[in-house]
Order: sequence, then C-alpha cells, then structure tokens
Amino acid sequence: MTIPSKYDASQVESKWYQYWTENKYFHSIPDEREPYTIVIPPPNVTGVLHMGHMLNNTIQDVLIRRARLLGKNACWVPGTDHASIATEAKVVAKLKEQGINKNDLTREEFLAHAWEWKNEYGGIILEQLKKLGASCDWDRTSFTMDDKLSASVLEVFPESKSFIFSAIPSLFLNSYPFGEISINTSLFNLRSKATDLPYLTITPTYFKIADSN
Repeated sequence: MTIPSKYDASQVESKWYQYWTENKYFHSIPDEREPYTIVIPPPNVTGVLHMGHMLNNTIQDVLIRRARLLGKNACWVPGTDHASIATEAKVVAKLKEQGINKNDLTREEFLAHAWEWKNEYGGIILEQLKKLGASCDWDRTSFTMDDKLSASVLEVFPESKSFIFSAIPSLFLNSYPFGEISINTSLFNLRSKATDLPYLTITPTYFKIADSN
C-alpha cells in the first residue's frame, strides 16, 4: 500500500461525504432521545458563501456533531432565504435581454420567471456547504418561498406587523426606485461621507409648555 506524501482532499472528502449522505448519517427522526436542533439562519438563495457564513456554519457544525457524540437526537436544518431584491434585479435584467418589460407582465407571469431563475441559479450556497462537509439533514432543506413556509408568513406577519411598525417606525425609510419598493434600513451599512451636495439647515423650534421650565 502506497501512502501519498501529500493530502489530496479531492481523493478523500467527496468520497466520504457521499458515503455519509447515502447512508443518512445526518438524517434525524424524532425518538426517545433528547432533541437538539439548529436551524441555519437562511442565506440568500442567489448568494454565495463568504467568510461570515464560513465561521457561522462551522460553529453550528461543531455544535451539532458534539450533540451527536453526546447521544442526542441532533438535527441541523438547512435552508435558503428568498433574496427578493437580488433575485428581482437579476430576473428583470434577464427579461430585458429578451425584450420583455417587467411592467407588461402580470404578477403570476413574473413569479414564473423568478422561479425559473431560482431553479437554475439558486442553491449554490447549499452545494458549497456540502463541499465543506456540513452535516445537515438535507432531506429537510427548506426555501422561504415554498408553499408551506409562505403560508406561515402570510398567517403570522399580518398579526405582528402592527407591532413591528409601531415599535420601530424609523426602520422603514428607504426607497428602492428600481423595484419600486421600500427597504428596511437593517439591510444597509450606513456611513457618513463629506460631499459638495447642496443641503438645507433646519433650525428646530422649541415651544414652551405652560407651568414648566
């Protein structure tokens, strides 16, 4: 038997990962064991892994594998988020190349094009996670636009949105002209920058309240 002088990941990792997944070593079925579950904070379906994802998912994998070693029924649920703004921009650009104006389509027609794009280009991150050896229960892969998850959002969000808007009204101030929508400020990295743009200085007016200082 000849032992290579250098480790060749391509000769080892893919073979063993395929063996693990084919034998359902990461699959979880509820039983009498103590449950231990982690749901991946879903990355954008049209995105790719960056160093933040790498760190986050490595920690999750360590915790899940430790739970398995402790005899717990460990389940790591994978999934992806809708990436609606990024997806819309890509779909609109593709339609433009085909001579189609988004505004000429019905909602259903545009969604059909969006799903076509998602099915063709989505899921890159999940394949990257597999390359990293992530021990997810891939049979439970979810996408936030799946019918079941969408139904849950439509049920829960209308009940909670009044609390969201009344509690943090300053979050919903940005407009996205390309998509003709508003965007939550949490999606931005805001920073100040000195410019020569014209501006107005507004002097605040103070009103004295009777019987007060």
